[in-house]
Amino acid sequence: MLKIMIAFLGSTFATSIMASPAPAQYQQFIPKQWKILQTVKGDLNRDGQEDIVLVIEENNPKNILTNDRLGSPKLNINPRVLLVLFKTNQGYQLISKNQQLPSANDAESPCLADPLEDGGVSISKGILKINLNYWLSCGSWYVTNNTFSFRYQDRAFKLIGFDQMSFHRASGDESHLSINFSTGKLKKISGENEFKDTPQPAKTIWKNLKKQYDLKLESIDFKEPPEFE
Repeated sequence: MLKIMIAFLGSTFATSIMASPAPAQYQQFIPKQWKILQTVKGDLNRDGQEDIVLVIEENNPKNILTNDRLGSPKLNINPRVLLVLFKTNQGYQLISKNQQLPSANDAESPCLADPLEDGGVSISKGILKINLNYWLSCGSWYVTNNTFSFRYQDRAFKLIGFDQMSFHRASGDESHLSINFSTGKLKKISGENEFKDTPQPAKTIWKNLKKQYDLKLESIDFKEPPEFE
């Protein structure tokens, strides 16, 4: 874990996510003057067909602002959208859309590295995962990794899991949070420290969620990491 964190912290975050053109099969879902940042394929509704998840971003030069404060000299305020397309015998069908994805170095967080740069979208065993890394070059010592897990059920992508890792770059303190919304259980792990030669025993706390959550993909604001209780 320490080697992973060192490599992660040592990254300059200079490499940008590569854009790619949209194939004709789903070009209709990409607005004009938008670009594809990420394409992920996998069976999300267990029908044997290969579905597609796209992260797209508007490509408007007017949304690139000059920054004379701390952080990046250029701020990208172009909006990002997540699209989920199911493959059918008639072609692709838009099933879900989220318009609240964070970007790098926006007007509100000029020191924020791209949360998708060392995270992104993935599909594993029918589960859609959105992984976001929050790393700031100024204003905070914390590195936070949030992973949202969604399953297609009852004709919607519902949040079934949330995992968070928080690491303090100065002290080395590390904590973890894991929530299973299907069971209503919350697990917190604290007391770990990457910098100490003699590892401390971690403290684990299990709790029941105080309320039930029924959150869908399209309603979650990924720009504001949620707090669950």
